[in-house]
Amino acid sequence: MAKPDAAVSWPAHLLLIGCGNMAGAMLARWLDCGLPPTRVTVVRPSGKPVAEGVTVRTSLSEPVAAGTMVLLGCKPQQLPEVSRELAGLLGGDVTLLSILAGVPVARLRAAFGQARAIVRCMPNLPVRIGRGVVILHAGADAPDAVREQATALGTPLGLAEWLDDEGLFDAATALAGCGPAFLYRFVDALGVAGADLGLDPAQAARMALATVEGAAVSAAAGEASPAAMADAVASKGGMTRQGLDVLDRPDGLAALLAETLRAARDRGAELAALASKG
Repeated sequence: MAKPDAAVSWPAHLLLIGCGNMAGAMLARWLDCGLPPTRVTVVRPSGKPVAEGVTVRTSLSEPVAAGTMVLLGCKPQQLPEVSRELAGLLGGDVTLLSILAGVPVARLRAAFGQARAIVRCMPNLPVRIGRGVVILHAGADAPDAVREQATALGTPLGLAEWLDDEGLFDAATALAGCGPAFLYRFVDALGVAGADLGLDPAQAARMALATVEGAAVSAAAGEASPAAMADAVASKGGMTRQGLDVLDRPDGLAALLAETLRAARDRGAELAALASKG
Protein backbone atom coordinates (compact mmCIF):
# COMPACT_ATOMS: atom_id res chain seq x y z
CA MET A 1 0.00 0.00 0.00
CA ALA A 2 1.09 3.55 -0.69
CA LYS A 3 2.28 5.55 2.31
CA PRO A 4 1.69 9.27 2.80
CA ASP A 5 4.68 11.50 2.14
CA ALA A 6 4.58 13.11 5.58
CA ALA A 7 3.08 12.62 9.01
CA VAL A 8 -0.59 13.55 9.18
CA SER A 9 -1.94 16.06 11.67
CA TRP A 10 -4.77 13.94 13.02
CA PRO A 11 -7.88 15.43 14.66
CA ALA A 12 -7.95 15.47 18.45
CA HIS A 13 -10.80 12.99 18.16
CA LEU A 14 -12.61 11.30 15.27
CA LEU A 15 -16.23 10.24 15.74
CA LEU A 16 -17.74 7.99 13.06
CA ILE A 17 -21.52 7.84 12.83
CA GLY A 18 -21.83 4.56 10.99
CA CYS A 19 -18.98 2.44 9.66
CA GLY A 20 -20.05 0.72 6.46
CA ASN A 21 -17.88 -0.26 3.51
CA MET A 22 -16.69 3.23 2.58
CA ALA A 23 -16.31 4.73 6.05
CA GLY A 24 -14.67 1.50 7.14
CA ALA A 25 -12.19 1.66 4.25
CA MET A 26 -11.29 5.25 5.14
CA LEU A 27 -10.82 4.43 8.81
CA ALA A 28 -8.72 1.34 8.07
CA ARG A 29 -6.41 3.40 5.85
CA TRP A 30 -6.06 6.14 8.47
CA LEU A 31 -5.22 3.59 11.13
CA ASP A 32 -2.61 2.06 8.81
CA CYS A 33 -1.11 5.53 8.39
CA GLY A 34 -0.76 6.20 12.09
CA LEU A 35 -4.08 7.51 13.39
CA PRO A 36 -4.08 6.50 17.08
CA PRO A 37 -7.06 4.17 17.60
CA THR A 38 -7.59 5.70 21.04
CA ARG A 39 -8.67 8.89 19.27
CA VAL A 40 -11.49 7.11 17.42
CA THR A 41 -15.05 6.36 18.46
CA VAL A 42 -17.51 4.55 16.21
CA VAL A 43 -21.25 4.65 16.76
CA ARG A 44 -23.05 1.72 15.15
CA PRO A 45 -26.26 0.00 16.32
CA SER A 46 -24.72 -3.47 15.96
CA GLY A 47 -21.89 -2.69 18.38
CA LYS A 48 -19.63 -4.83 16.18
CA PRO A 49 -15.90 -4.23 16.83
CA VAL A 50 -13.98 -2.24 14.24
CA ALA A 51 -10.29 -2.42 15.12
CA GLU A 52 -8.19 -2.95 18.22
CA GLY A 53 -8.21 0.13 20.43
CA VAL A 54 -11.18 1.78 18.68
CA THR A 55 -14.14 2.49 20.97
CA VAL A 56 -17.47 1.26 19.61
CA ARG A 57 -20.82 2.39 20.99
CA THR A 58 -24.36 1.52 20.00
CA SER A 59 -25.60 5.06 20.63
CA LEU A 60 -24.41 8.49 21.72
CA SER A 61 -25.82 10.37 24.68
CA GLU A 62 -23.18 12.84 25.92
CA PRO A 63 -22.12 16.05 24.13
CA VAL A 64 -19.42 15.69 21.50
CA ALA A 65 -16.08 17.04 22.74
CA ALA A 66 -14.73 20.27 21.29
CA GLY A 67 -12.23 19.74 18.48
CA THR A 68 -13.87 16.53 17.29
CA MET A 69 -14.15 15.68 13.60
CA VAL A 70 -17.48 13.90 13.04
CA LEU A 71 -17.63 11.63 9.99
CA LEU A 72 -21.17 10.97 8.83
CA GLY A 73 -20.87 7.47 7.39
CA CYS A 74 -24.47 6.32 7.68
CA LYS A 75 -26.93 5.83 4.81
CA PRO A 76 -28.44 9.02 3.35
CA GLN A 77 -31.96 7.89 4.22
CA GLN A 78 -30.91 7.70 7.87
CA LEU A 79 -30.10 11.42 8.01
CA PRO A 80 -33.39 12.54 9.65
CA GLU A 81 -32.99 10.00 12.45
CA VAL A 82 -29.29 10.71 12.92
CA SER A 83 -29.82 14.47 12.98
CA ARG A 84 -32.47 14.15 15.68
CA GLU A 85 -30.09 12.14 17.84
CA LEU A 86 -26.90 14.05 17.12
CA ALA A 87 -27.80 17.69 16.51
CA GLY A 88 -28.29 18.54 20.16
CA LEU A 89 -24.95 17.01 21.08
CA LEU A 90 -22.82 19.09 18.70
CA GLY A 91 -21.09 22.25 19.86
CA GLY A 92 -19.63 25.13 17.93
CA ASP A 93 -16.12 23.66 17.82
CA VAL A 94 -17.08 20.46 15.98
CA THR A 95 -16.46 19.89 12.26
CA LEU A 96 -18.74 17.66 10.23
CA LEU A 97 -17.35 15.56 7.35
CA SER A 98 -20.16 13.95 5.36
CA ILE A 99 -19.87 11.10 2.86
CA LEU A 100 -23.64 10.93 2.39
CA ALA A 101 -24.32 10.65 -1.34
CA GLY A 102 -26.76 13.20 -2.71
CA VAL A 103 -26.99 15.31 0.45
CA PRO A 104 -25.82 18.91 -0.17
CA VAL A 105 -24.11 21.17 2.34
CA ALA A 106 -27.23 23.33 2.72
CA ARG A 107 -29.29 20.38 3.93
CA LEU A 108 -26.53 19.29 6.28
CA ARG A 109 -26.32 22.82 7.67
CA ALA A 110 -30.09 22.82 8.23
CA ALA A 111 -29.80 19.54 10.13
CA PHE A 112 -26.63 20.38 12.10
CA GLY A 113 -26.70 24.14 12.50
CA GLN A 114 -24.47 24.08 15.58
CA ALA A 115 -21.45 22.61 13.78
CA ARG A 116 -18.44 24.87 13.30
CA ALA A 117 -18.12 23.88 9.65
CA ILE A 118 -19.42 21.27 7.23
CA VAL A 119 -17.37 19.54 4.55
CA ARG A 120 -18.93 17.31 1.94
CA CYS A 121 -16.72 14.40 0.89
CA MET A 122 -17.00 11.66 -1.71
CA PRO A 123 -14.26 8.99 -1.67
CA ASN A 124 -13.98 5.96 -3.90
CA LEU A 125 -13.13 2.45 -2.75
CA PRO A 126 -9.38 2.46 -3.63
CA VAL A 127 -8.89 4.83 -0.67
CA ARG A 128 -8.33 1.65 1.33
CA ILE A 129 -4.92 1.25 -0.31
CA GLY A 130 -4.14 4.96 -0.55
CA ARG A 131 -4.86 5.06 -4.30
CA GLY A 132 -8.32 6.55 -4.22
CA VAL A 133 -9.83 9.90 -5.13
CA VAL A 134 -11.47 12.09 -2.50
CA ILE A 135 -13.78 14.87 -3.73
CA LEU A 136 -14.26 17.72 -1.24
CA HIS A 137 -16.53 20.74 -1.01
CA ALA A 138 -17.03 23.03 1.97
CA GLY A 139 -19.62 25.63 2.76
CA ALA A 140 -18.62 29.26 2.41
CA ASP A 141 -18.43 29.56 6.19
CA ALA A 142 -15.69 26.92 6.51
CA PRO A 143 -12.46 28.42 7.94
CA ASP A 144 -9.15 27.80 6.19
CA ALA A 145 -8.08 25.61 9.11
CA VAL A 146 -11.01 23.27 8.46
CA ARG A 147 -10.15 23.01 4.78
CA GLU A 148 -6.53 22.27 5.67
CA GLN A 149 -7.58 19.55 8.09
CA ALA A 150 -9.92 17.96 5.53
CA THR A 151 -7.10 18.02 2.97
CA ALA A 152 -4.75 16.42 5.50
CA LEU A 153 -7.26 13.61 6.07
CA GLY A 154 -7.83 13.16 2.35
CA THR A 155 -4.18 13.00 1.33
CA PRO A 156 -3.39 9.56 2.88
CA LEU A 157 -6.39 8.20 0.97
CA GLY A 158 -5.09 9.25 -2.46
CA LEU A 159 -5.81 12.29 -4.62
CA ALA A 160 -7.77 14.97 -2.73
CA GLU A 161 -9.61 17.34 -5.08
CA TRP A 162 -11.61 20.40 -3.94
CA LEU A 163 -14.63 21.60 -5.90
CA ASP A 164 -15.59 25.26 -5.58
CA ASP A 165 -18.93 24.64 -7.31
CA GLU A 166 -21.06 22.12 -5.43
CA GLY A 167 -23.22 21.84 -8.55
CA LEU A 168 -20.40 19.78 -10.09
CA PHE A 169 -20.37 17.26 -7.24
CA ASP A 170 -22.53 14.73 -9.07
CA ALA A 171 -20.35 15.00 -12.17
CA ALA A 172 -17.18 14.44 -10.14
CA THR A 173 -18.83 11.54 -8.31
CA ALA A 174 -19.83 9.95 -11.63
CA LEU A 175 -16.20 10.14 -12.77
CA ALA A 176 -14.25 9.25 -9.64
CA GLY A 177 -16.78 7.71 -7.27
CA CYS A 178 -18.41 5.43 -9.84
CA GLY A 179 -15.32 5.20 -12.05
CA PRO A 180 -13.74 2.14 -10.40
CA ALA A 181 -16.85 0.07 -11.17
CA PHE A 182 -16.74 1.19 -14.80
CA LEU A 183 -13.05 0.29 -15.00
CA TYR A 184 -13.69 -3.14 -13.46
CA ARG A 185 -16.23 -3.70 -16.25
CA PHE A 186 -13.60 -2.71 -18.82
CA VAL A 187 -11.04 -5.13 -17.35
CA ASP A 188 -13.61 -7.91 -17.39
CA ALA A 189 -14.65 -7.10 -20.96
CA LEU A 190 -11.01 -7.04 -22.10
CA GLY A 191 -10.49 -10.53 -20.69
CA VAL A 192 -13.73 -11.83 -22.21
CA ALA A 193 -12.71 -10.39 -25.59
CA GLY A 194 -9.39 -12.22 -25.33
CA ALA A 195 -11.21 -15.46 -24.52
CA ASP A 196 -13.45 -14.92 -27.56
CA LEU A 197 -10.27 -14.97 -29.67
CA GLY A 198 -9.45 -18.43 -28.34
CA LEU A 199 -7.39 -17.77 -25.20
CA ASP A 200 -8.14 -19.73 -22.05
CA PRO A 201 -10.69 -17.56 -20.13
CA ALA A 202 -8.77 -17.62 -16.83
CA GLN A 203 -5.51 -16.84 -18.60
CA ALA A 204 -7.12 -14.02 -20.57
CA ALA A 205 -8.59 -12.56 -17.35
CA ARG A 206 -5.15 -12.57 -15.69
CA MET A 207 -3.54 -10.94 -18.68
CA ALA A 208 -6.26 -8.26 -18.90
CA LEU A 209 -5.90 -7.34 -15.23
CA ALA A 210 -2.10 -7.17 -15.36
CA THR A 211 -2.23 -5.16 -18.59
CA VAL A 212 -4.59 -2.56 -17.14
CA GLU A 213 -2.63 -2.38 -13.89
CA GLY A 214 0.67 -1.84 -15.70
CA ALA A 215 -0.78 0.69 -18.11
CA ALA A 216 -2.35 2.69 -15.25
CA VAL A 217 0.93 2.79 -13.33
CA SER A 218 2.79 3.85 -16.46
CA ALA A 219 0.26 6.59 -17.20
CA ALA A 220 0.48 7.91 -13.64
CA ALA A 221 4.28 7.95 -13.76
CA GLY A 222 4.62 9.35 -17.27
CA GLU A 223 4.75 13.00 -18.30
CA ALA A 224 2.77 12.57 -21.52
CA SER A 225 -1.03 12.50 -21.57
CA PRO A 226 -2.76 9.09 -21.82
CA ALA A 227 -3.95 10.08 -25.32
CA ALA A 228 -0.37 10.79 -26.42
CA MET A 229 0.86 7.56 -24.83
CA ALA A 230 -1.74 5.58 -26.78
CA ASP A 231 -0.63 7.18 -30.03
CA ALA A 232 3.02 6.52 -29.19
CA VAL A 233 2.29 2.80 -28.85
CA ALA A 234 0.33 2.65 -32.10
CA SER A 235 2.57 2.33 -35.17
CA LYS A 236 1.05 3.38 -38.47
CA GLY A 237 -0.60 0.38 -40.07
CA GLY A 238 0.11 -1.83 -37.05
CA MET A 239 -2.10 -3.99 -34.80
CA THR A 240 -2.58 -1.37 -32.07
CA ARG A 241 -3.58 1.32 -34.56
CA GLN A 242 -6.11 -1.02 -36.13
CA GLY A 243 -7.70 -1.60 -32.73
CA LEU A 244 -7.61 2.09 -31.79
CA ASP A 245 -9.43 2.91 -35.01
CA VAL A 246 -12.37 0.91 -33.64
CA LEU A 247 -12.30 2.60 -30.22
CA ASP A 248 -11.91 6.03 -31.83
CA ARG A 249 -15.04 5.80 -33.96
CA PRO A 250 -17.59 8.59 -33.34
CA ASP A 251 -19.83 6.03 -31.63
CA GLY A 252 -16.87 4.32 -29.92
CA LEU A 253 -15.33 4.44 -26.47
CA ALA A 254 -15.51 8.22 -25.87
CA ALA A 255 -19.21 8.33 -26.74
CA LEU A 256 -19.94 5.28 -24.60
CA LEU A 257 -18.14 6.72 -21.57
CA ALA A 258 -19.81 10.11 -22.01
CA GLU A 259 -23.20 8.38 -21.97
CA THR A 260 -22.13 6.30 -18.96
CA LEU A 261 -21.06 9.32 -16.89
CA ARG A 262 -24.16 11.31 -17.83
CA ALA A 263 -26.38 8.46 -16.65
CA ALA A 264 -24.52 8.23 -13.33
CA ARG A 265 -24.51 12.02 -12.85
CA ASP A 266 -28.23 12.33 -13.60
CA ARG A 267 -29.02 9.56 -11.14
CA GLY A 268 -27.08 11.51 -8.51
CA ALA A 269 -29.38 14.49 -9.10
CA GLU A 270 -32.41 12.22 -8.81
CA LEU A 271 -31.15 10.77 -5.52
CA ALA A 272 -30.54 14.29 -4.18
CA ALA A 273 -34.12 15.23 -5.03
CA LEU A 274 -35.41 12.15 -3.26
CA ALA A 275 -33.21 12.86 -0.22
CA SER A 276 -34.57 16.41 0.02
CA LYS A 277 -38.03 14.96 0.55
CA GLY A 278 -36.85 12.81 3.49
